[in-house]
Amino acid sequence: MNQLVGERLSIATFKAQTTRHRIMGIVNTEDMQIVFSDTPGVLKPNYKLQESMLAFSESALTDADVLLYVTDVIEDPEKNKDFLDKVAKMTIPVILLINKMDALAEVAKDGKNPSEKLGEIVERWHGLLPNAEILPISAKNKFGVDMLLKRIHELLPESPAFFDKDQLTDKPARFFVSEIIREKILLYYDKEIPYSVEVRCEAFKETDKQIHINAVIYVERDSQKGIIIGHQGVAIKKVNTEARKALEKFFDKHVFLEVFVKVDKDWRSNQKELDSFGYNPE
Repeated sequence: MNQLVGERLSIATFKAQTTRHRIMGIVNTEDMQIVFSDTPGVLKPNYKLQESMLAFSESALTDADVLLYVTDVIEDPEKNKDFLDKVAKMTIPVILLINKMDALAEVAKDGKNPSEKLGEIVERWHGLLPNAEILPISAKNKFGVDMLLKRIHELLPESPAFFDKDQLTDKPARFFVSEIIREKILLYYDKEIPYSVEVRCEAFKETDKQIHINAVIYVERDSQKGIIIGHQGVAIKKVNTEARKALEKFFDKHVFLEVFVKVDKDWRSNQKELDSFGYNPE
């Protein structure tokens, strides 16, 4: 979505389950408005947070005019069979995007050349989604992105614009503060820590020249709090510094960032807490 919109609205890391919310990115031109809706990846939920994430994904099946199902040259097509069965029954146009074409040569290590490997991948996906258009892309290198935009334009029905012409997303500034801080945690911590963390922007005070932000990192255990802070505060200082740099780039202003860490036991399984963090697909 970041490539299609032309702005970095969704955080992206090499770790699974990076996206937790449904995020809209809006593209406006003289003759059209496209509203992209980036959802969490499809997964089998193990706790309430993941149930909410899956609900965000399934909500896209009910209100889209065109569905983009994004996979890559590595993913096993059978992994999300139950969800794919729902996609296969849809009457709206479905475009299957095979991402990471830049890694195809590396994947084709079984004696096949890249073209043969791609043909094999396409054939497997065609068996699961026989009515879908299949397009190879590389979001990293922008390969196929222009072709995809053109095809979406052709498939979208005529309709009044849903948003103002100068609007880029449906999310407020505080949301992106939380997401950017969480992205740094995903990048700099291992194992369960990133998945036990939620971030809330408590204060966002903006002037012409700078933004003063207070944010709280929530974890589930006292031991996790210690890991987030690190010895003599080194770890949390690194997160703060890297997040501040990213926020200054995002808002194009000087940012003063204060980050605190609190324990909120089992927040991932508490519906009331999940609702307060915005994990309510309703």
